[in-house]
Amino acid sequence: MNILIKCGNSLNIIIFWRCILTNSIIANKSFDFAIDIVNLYKRLSTSNKNCVLLNQLLRSATSIGANVKEGLRGESKRDFLSKMYIALKEADETEYWILLLVETEFIEKDLGNEMLNKCREISKILNSIVKTTKKQI
Repeated sequence: MNILIKCGNSLNIIIFWRCILTNSIIANKSFDFAIDIVNLYKRLSTSNKNCVLLNQLLRSATSIGANVKEGLRGESKRDFLSKMYIALKEADETEYWILLLVETEFIEKDLGNEMLNKCREISKILNSIVKTTKKQI
């Protein structure tokens, strides 16, 4: 499918990105999760300038999808496995930061639980991908 991307229109870029990801559940879920975390970061960082915890959350959460995307373009099964394993470790780290932010009351419990559920779902999918791929190598 060809999609015209006009410069300066981020909506067209998002539509193009979504078309690339539609064949991968984990890519879609990790991308949507990254958007949720970026939006949370934007909301919370205005009142918590230089919060190292928020920066760590942003870094690890957005790294999940980046590693998934890179893994999908892997040169070999081992390369794919390596990137999916890194994504899984980033998801584990993200879960830690969310828990810490909830316990220190940077994030409301309800919102934190919602983010945790999404993160844990991604971790389960990644864990399954890693186990299955290991058996194939």
